[in-house]
Order: sequence, then structure tokens, then C-alpha cells
Amino acid sequence: MRRRPRVPLAQCALALMLAAARAAELPAGAQAGDLIFREGTEAISAAVMAADGGAFSHVGMLVGRPGQWHVVHATPSEVRGRPDGVVADTLAFFTDPRRSKRHVVYHVEASGEQRRRAVDRVQAMLGRPFRVADGAGTYCTALVWQAWKDAGLDLEVRFTSLSLPLLPGRYLLPSDLLASPRMRPLMPGARASGPPPFPTASAH
Repeated sequence: MRRRPRVPLAQCALALMLAAARAAELPAGAQAGDLIFREGTEAISAAVMAADGGAFSHVGMLVGRPGQWHVVHATPSEVRGRPDGVVADTLAFFTDPRRSKRHVVYHVEASGEQRRRAVDRVQAMLGRPFRVADGAGTYCTALVWQAWKDAGLDLEVRFTSLSLPLLPGRYLLPSDLLASPRMRPLMPGARASGPPPFPTASAH
């Protein structure tokens, strides 16, 4: 039986680094305050997408600037020893292929002042516990929605009623947030001030 040739460890590491670098690229026009959605790789990601029927399982808000992007998001711990909660991760960490199958950035149509306040507000919530049905905490979609609401911008979303075991209630699902008329997707080469590169999601 012929053995398969071994791939050098350095070559594997380089391939992973290149994949992560490509994943961390953002489309032109992305700004602090815009939202980045991803399709996660964990079992919880599949559960969220099954309940939602949408294409993405998680969302965070971009903060920083080109070359120094971070994502503030509410999440179960993705780092050993770090508690569940609102955290700021590098863009490369958030979009790493080990955590993200794909991602997309949605531009929020807002004034400069609203954008500044939304970023300030989401950063003020760093350290808040991750909770799905507890007012003492928050979850990913509720975090970014609340930050923009506190900044004076209503994203005009609707919450979905779910009969979850022990946690029935109304939840803001990723597809609910994507349906906001205040947002549009960015594609490589698209400018934030230009027309939508393709139709925005419709309400369901």
C-alpha cells in the first residue's frame, strides 16, 4: 500500500495563516459601527441556524479602524478561562476559519454622531454576562441592536416568538436583524455611500 506524502508542518502552518488573513479582509466602505455576521462552526451555531432558518448564527459590531479592526460581541467563551460575556476580539480571531465558515459585513445607515455613540455604547457593555433570557445579560443580536437604539437609531427589527425548553420568549434572531431596512450588505469594492450591491434581505 502506497503511503501518502507527508506535508511539512511549516507548510500547514503557512496555509492556515494565509486562510486566516484572507478571512480577515473587509470590503471597502466598512466603518466602525457596522455589523459583521458569521456562520459559526460549533454545535451551538447549527442550533441557532436551525431555530432561525437563516444563513448566519452570530453577529458583532466593528470597532477601530482599517488595519486595527476589532469585533465586540456577546458570546459563550471561545477562549479557555474567559467567562461567557461581551468581549472584544480581533477581526482575525472572529473570522478565523476554525470559528467561521463565512462572514458578511452590513453597513448601518446612520449619521456620524449616531455611529460614534453606538460604538461608545457597545464598548461600555464589555464584560456584561452572556445571557439569552435574563435582563442582567445580553446575547449577540440584542447587544448590537441595543447599542444602536441607545445611540438614537431604531433598526426597525421585529422579535420572533420561540418556545424553547425552559426559555420561551421573544428573541431577536440573526435573520430578524438582517431584515432591518436601516442596513445593507457590503461587497468587496462597494462604497458605503453608494447604492446597495444587491437587494437587502426582506422581512419574513
